[in-house]
Amino acid sequence: MRNKPLAKDRAWELDFLRGIALLMMLFMHMSWDVRYEFGVNIFSYLHKGWFWSFIHPVIVVLFVGVSGICCTFSRNNIKRGIKILGATLILDLTTFLITKFAGIDCLIIFNVLALLTCGIFLYALISFIEKKTNANPKAVNVIMGLAGLYIVIVGCNIHYMDFCTDSLLFLPVGFDMNNLPEMADYMPLFPWLGVFLIGCVIGRTCYKDKKTLFAGRGKIMSAVSRPVEFIGRHSLIIYLVHQPLVYAILYVIFLIIYSLK
Repeated sequence: MRNKPLAKDRAWELDFLRGIALLMMLFMHMSWDVRYEFGVNIFSYLHKGWFWSFIHPVIVVLFVGVSGICCTFSRNNIKRGIKILGATLILDLTTFLITKFAGIDCLIIFNVLALLTCGIFLYALISFIEKKTNANPKAVNVIMGLAGLYIVIVGCNIHYMDFCTDSLLFLPVGFDMNNLPEMADYMPLFPWLGVFLIGCVIGRTCYKDKKTLFAGRGKIMSAVSRPVEFIGRHSLIIYLVHQPLVYAILYVIFLIIYSLK
């Protein structure tokens, strides 16, 4: 079966931005493997405050925010949510088994895929209520935008709260927890669900026609951006396979290097 050609008015800039975020994420994960899994003293940016305070949030905001925008394009968010939920459960189970039986600390319980699953189902519920009650779309946008902003503000200050829990049921929220299991990746609902909702509002207001806002890009820009757009369009499968693939490639590389010494 031949691939369906992309529409000329497709919002390529969203694929491009998500592709950029994914490439930055891939580089960060590769750096982590080299520095902490294989013990090579490079990529010291990983323990710098400026990276975690400024660069890492940009990566996540791009990825989650664009996902929120794209959520408004979908004809069936329930189907999309179930698809990502399935990927989330597979990832969680796989990392649990690898951590328990292979001794590689890569446990994931609640990460970006779980966050996107919650966001997509929430937007599907909001859209259902909006349709059934014939609510004013502008009012819905205002409510979603304020809710998103509130979640972001609370999430950025949640660690200042004098509250700590032992229950894993609160893990998705982002509260401080006692005896928190060592996790390779973690992305709580607060503040990131707020970023997703704000993305939904941007999608509903700026992409009402579900078309690109930059239709006049030239041939040079098109040639440069298309490989990144491809990555952005296939972000789910690339996200799922990149870490084991990168780890395997690095393992072979370092095996060869050490054998030559």
